[in-house]
Amino acid sequence: METITWHDFEKVELRVGTVLEAIDFPEARKPAFKVRVDFGEHGIRWSSAQITKHYTKDQLVGRQIVGVTNFPKKQIANFMSEFLVTGFADENGDIVLTAVEKPVPNGSKLI
Repeated sequence: METITWHDFEKVELRVGTVLEAIDFPEARKPAFKVRVDFGEHGIRWSSAQITKHYTKDQLVGRQIVGVTNFPKKQIANFMSEFLVTGFADENGDIVLTAVEKPVPNGSKLI
């Protein structure tokens, strides 16, 4: 594993946002949802997330998640993803979302 400096870490915009909407993404190669997330002063953004094994669309709405908001946009099928949803793979490789323990303001940066 390569080590990084504190300055390197500070470049990554890991921010919390609240899921406003989750919809099916049938065009994706692997099962996924499109999620619309409110990052406060950093705007409302869309992303694709392969999180269909552990979450339903209804469970996602209102939930705070952590995303990387300073990657460039990425095209996934016919959709432009505007941030990276973060999570950890379980023992089967299915993603469990990164989350905050208690509510914090949307757009807060991981420090």
